[in-house]
Order: sequence, then structure tokens, then C-alpha cells
Amino acid sequence: MPAMPFSKISASLNVLLAVMGLLAVAALTTPKIAGDVRFALEMLLAGIWAIYGLQLIGTLIIRQATRDRMPAIAIDVLAVAVPLAAFLFAGHRDQSLYCAIWLLKPLRESTFFRLMARVISNERRNLAGVTSVFGIILFCASLAAYLIERDIQPDRFGSMPQAMWWAVTTLSTTGYGDEIPQSFAGRVLGGLVMMCGIGIFALWAGILATGFYEEVRRQDFVRNWQLVAAVPLFQKLEPAALVEVVRSLRPRVVPAGAVICRKGDRGDQMYFIVEGSVIVQTPSPIELGSGSFFGEMALISGAPRSATVSAATEVSLLSLYSVDFQMLSSRSPEIAEIIRKTARERRGATPEG
Repeated sequence: MPAMPFSKISASLNVLLAVMGLLAVAALTTPKIAGDVRFALEMLLAGIWAIYGLQLIGTLIIRQATRDRMPAIAIDVLAVAVPLAAFLFAGHRDQSLYCAIWLLKPLRESTFFRLMARVISNERRNLAGVTSVFGIILFCASLAAYLIERDIQPDRFGSMPQAMWWAVTTLSTTGYGDEIPQSFAGRVLGGLVMMCGIGIFALWAGILATGFYEEVRRQDFVRNWQLVAAVPLFQKLEPAALVEVVRSLRPRVVPAGAVICRKGDRGDQMYFIVEGSVIVQTPSPIELGSGSFFGEMALISGAPRSATVSAATEVSLLSLYSVDFQMLSSRSPEIAEIIRKTARERRGATPEG
């Protein structure tokens, strides 16, 4: 089935429409704007809403509602349904404010939310534990502040809910100053609560930072595994040996025409071609394609590069540095032996980097 005209709106266009809509929403809250200008802004919002409506129709008809697509589809539905509900049920003065839901539109194709969801899912137990500690400290701090300050400031600490507001602002170290303990014991309590708040927020930040790092590293490992597995030299390796290769190789993309290594340079790494092709600039230039590798003789011997190599097309490479090669040799001697054997077989032929 051919794609409908509005079934695919680029991310940049989504951002542009959302920014225009939000600027119009902000402008409509200005009392001085009236008459033709207000009408034009309202028509702009209606036009953006219509485009989003067509996009939603196209998405539901053309695209399969898979699990991975559900967040984007949910955002499309909200972008249309919320302003429509406001138009039908909200007062005229506030109708345009509900278009603020379009803040989500630029993020519908973003991988960040999927990444965030995976991080939260993976770290949910740790996050729940820290949140529980936060709740316990919050309640205990509120109770203590209520008992200490209720007789001194009954208008501010006369109930647990009032004391809880003070505990929240103190735990977050915001300290608005609208509620301040007057007694010595209350101020000591405030200092302890602030220190606890700093520790809790540091724990939250540390858990999320670690989760993001692990998830990104996991994604990089999977991507590098796929790249390494595509190199014929490594296809017969055992999984354990392949893991060592994945940890040692570093992906790199080189644009067409760029020089990868120059003759006479120090050879500190060798390269495996995943996609694309390179030209070895010898008296009789040689083109190497996907699955080939070069630069191994300079890496093993430490001699300068014997030829200049440039990218004939955009080429996806995996580079193995000399330090990683030495580590790989000690961990997986069979892999290093394959590279050395290939270098010996190619020695005496047309030199390659």
C-alpha cells in the first residue's frame, strides 16, 4: 500500500510545528493580543492540529501497531485528542492551553525515552529502595518537626501536612524560607534532614547514571558483536573468543576519499573492513572490500606503514590497536595466531599499509 501523504512527517517538521504551536499558545495568553492577530493564531493552531490529525490517520492505517511503535502512536493520539477534548469541554479562554501537549511531538521518534524506560526497568528495585528511604525520612522528619515546633509555630507546624511541606523543601535543599524552625532542636533537625536529602538525591543520580552507562555499553557491545560477526576472519571463532574480539575492536566510519593511513606513518593499529571498500595505493593499486583487513604487518612488526590506504567509498571499519592486540594475544592466542599467519602468507605480496 503506498504511503499516505501525512503518514510520515520528519522529525524536523514535527519540531517546527510543535515550536510554532507552542509559541502561538504563549502569545494567546497575552491580554493585548486580540482581533485579527488572535484569530490568525487560533487558525494556526487549528491548522497544526489538522496536520497532526492526518498524521495520526496515516499512522494507524499504514503502520503496523507493534510494541515498539506504541509510544509514538500514543503521542499522536494525545496530540489530537487532548486539544479536541479542550475545544469541546473547556472554556474558550483556556482551550489553546491544552495544545501544550504538543511538547511531546518532537520526542515521538526519540530513542531517549526507550533508553530511559529500559534503564528504569533495569534499575527499578534500586530506585524503589531509595524512594522508600526517601518516604520514610520524609515522614519521620515531618513527625519530628510537628512535635518540636507545633507549640512554637502553630500556624506553620500545627499539623503533619504543614510540617511535611517543610520536610519536602528541606530534603530537596530548596529551602523556600516560608517555614523555618525557631527552636534549637528544630534547626538541628533541619540540618540533619538536609544532609539526608543530599545523600538520597546523590543515590538517585548515581543509580540512573550507572544504569545509563550499562545500557549504552550493552548496546555498543551488541552493535560491535554484529559488526565483528560479519568479518569472515572471525566467523569460525567460539563465542568466548568472539567476546574477546568484540571488547578489543573499535568501530569507525570513514567517508569516501578520506585517507585511513599514510605510508611512513607509525603502524599502531590494523583495520577490518565491515562495509565499503578501500584502495591500497601501491604501484599497482589494490582494492579491498568487505571482509578484508589491512595494516597487520605494520602492527605486528612495528615497522612504518608500507603503503597509503584511502577509502574508495564510505567504509565501516573495525580497528585493533597494538595495545589491544597484545592483550588479545595473551587472552586468546588462537586469534592472534590467525592474524600472524595471514600476515606471513601475505608477506612478499603487494604491501598493504
